[in-house]
Amino acid sequence: MAAKTPIRDTATLELFTDMETPEQVEVILLRNLRHPIWSEHKARLSEKYLYFFVMVTKHGTYIDGFAGPQEPEKVETWSAKRVLESKPRFLRNFFLCELDPEKVKALEALKAEQPPRQKKEAKREVRIIQGDFNEKVDDILASGVVTDKEATFALLDQRTFECQWRTVESLARHKTSGNKIELFYFLAVKWLHRSMAGMQVNEHRIAEWWGRDDWPVLKGASQQQICDLVRARFISELGYRYAIPFPIWEKEGGEGSVMYFMIHSSDHPAAPGLMWRAYDQAIHPLRQHEQASLPGF
Repeated sequence: MAAKTPIRDTATLELFTDMETPEQVEVILLRNLRHPIWSEHKARLSEKYLYFFVMVTKHGTYIDGFAGPQEPEKVETWSAKRVLESKPRFLRNFFLCELDPEKVKALEALKAEQPPRQKKEAKREVRIIQGDFNEKVDDILASGVVTDKEATFALLDQRTFECQWRTVESLARHKTSGNKIELFYFLAVKWLHRSMAGMQVNEHRIAEWWGRDDWPVLKGASQQQICDLVRARFISELGYRYAIPFPIWEKEGGEGSVMYFMIHSSDHPAAPGLMWRAYDQAIHPLRQHEQASLPGF
């Protein structure tokens, strides 16, 4: 278990002004997960974390590999919309990728709806990319926008097997120095076993998603075991310092089945604390500070 890294930078501490001391901020990094979120909070969680992200970085690039609205009639669940419309508008570059032509139209309309640039605001560029993200990711990374110094966040809100492992590798290994591209990786544990059983004729697709030929081991694994395997790979194979899973439940109040695990991966020492704060604020205010073991530390 790695030693806890003290949080002492001013930019991070400013986000925790309701705490009295830096030590109280550091306790957040070791809080136990007790208040899980439900599916309609995915977009809110992304928006909340990106707010903290840009308050520290003052700039940034947002990559959304599956950016179209999953439920067009429920715009409050649309992550790309919430992030694009969030303030302050410090994010400068957006890559919004979508395969479905109708959802691409929705993204184009969303882009057109954005207000003009205000005085003193940085210039923004929103790129709508139609196609399979697994095929487009290399072009995005080769665009010259995501440099080693560019703070970059990627949302991988896949349904089940849409995001190939080589795509995750490309994002994780793109930078040669500085902080890696941060990831929100959605792991659809609720449907994995059923989907595998129904895809016997398309095992190649599962192998591409898993990135190895030993994917059948997942058939006998529990949801938690699958989550642990994926989280461990983010650390051991992709080199992330932190990979922390957040369950997304079927019903409000943490009831019902776990539908997804959202695995937040980063190597920035401030990121886990900001993530816990975003998680709490997406559901309820912080009520107490508890110290407990935390996956990824």
